Amino acid sequence: MLGKAVTKMEDGLIDADLGGYVYKKRIALPDRGKKWKSTNAGSREKGERWIFMYGFEKNERDNITKAELAALQGVAKDFLGFSEEVLSQVIACGQLEEVSYEPDNG
Repeated sequence: MLGKAVTKMEDGLIDADLGGYVYKKRIALPDRGKKWKSTNAGSREKGERWIFMYGFEKNERDNITKAELAALQGVAKDFLGFSEEVLSQVIACGQLEEVSYEPDNG
């Protein structure tokens, strides 16, 4: 489901551009429809990295606060600025999990 969400975001299908490379995207959970909101860091221009930073069910809350957005924008700047070496180390330490996705071309 995350890979499909990235494909849609790369095609410009986002719910909101929150600034600072932070985007809101609704993601359909299996057997539940689009009831989950995700706040993501990503570079649409480069299409290289998408980092899902924060997710919540729609019935839990309406949105993130201004303070949370500011914090997420700071984290996005850091994560998107990591070199491949540093990113590999962060993944190896378990602070991030890499998800691979091969789109179904059928």
